Amino acid sequence: MIMNNGHAPAIKIHNVSKSFGKQTVLNQIDLHVARGETLTVLGRSGTGKSVMLKLVIGLQQPDSGEIEIEGEPITGVPIDDLNKIRKRVGFLFQSAALYDSLTVAENVAFPLRYHVHSSESERDDRVMELLRSVGMSDAHEKMPSDLSGGMKKRVGLARALALDPQIMLLDEPTAGLDPITAGEINELIRQLQREHNMSSIVVTHDMRSVETVADRVAMLNEGRILIEGTLDDLKRSDDPFVAKFVNESEEG
Repeated sequence: MIMNNGHAPAIKIHNVSKSFGKQTVLNQIDLHVARGETLTVLGRSGTGKSVMLKLVIGLQQPDSGEIEIEGEPITGVPIDDLNKIRKRVGFLFQSAALYDSLTVAENVAFPLRYHVHSSESERDDRVMELLRSVGMSDAHEKMPSDLSGGMKKRVGLARALALDPQIMLLDEPTAGLDPITAGEINELIRQLQREHNMSSIVVTHDMRSVETVADRVAMLNEGRILIEGTLDDLKRSDDPFVAKFVNESEEG
């Protein structure tokens, strides 16, 4: 569900550029995500999709342009202010990025230990609630090495939800998964979005993810947004790159 109600967008990316050496990864990007909306950013591997997410969470800084989270700028702000804003944002890394030396439950509890004042029993209850929400409560004592790729993604989602974020950033959530597991992860993401009414950016090259989770789609190529609109707009586009991407994805 998309919520506007006159509020500032949940995420605003304005005229953002980012280069590494002589390689321009993002070139004057303009995007926004309305409150309660899921924007899917499509593109080939290596086109700057993951870099864009790192800019939104403040892990990297743009060379130029501005980024706002719910009306608050995150570019060039003091680290303490940035950390306060980050607490509103959940991030699912492409690899899930679980701590190998911690159990599933300890991984999910990690942000709670550092950011939430609660008793150990309250924290344990919250961890189990989060694991149940992603279908992983029976695995709370397992180590990440005991988990499949899909299970790691579920645990990563549980950890990303720990602080009740208003915004979720998901980096290639189905990368490396078989089609059945990828479909399950897509359905889980959509279910969690509906339950929590989060604003989300999902970066992917998987058209199946787009069909399941997206309210709106942006296609990124060579540092620029080629098209932005609905999935139907994407499929009707006569841009050669967009048409080739969509057709080859559907054939695949």
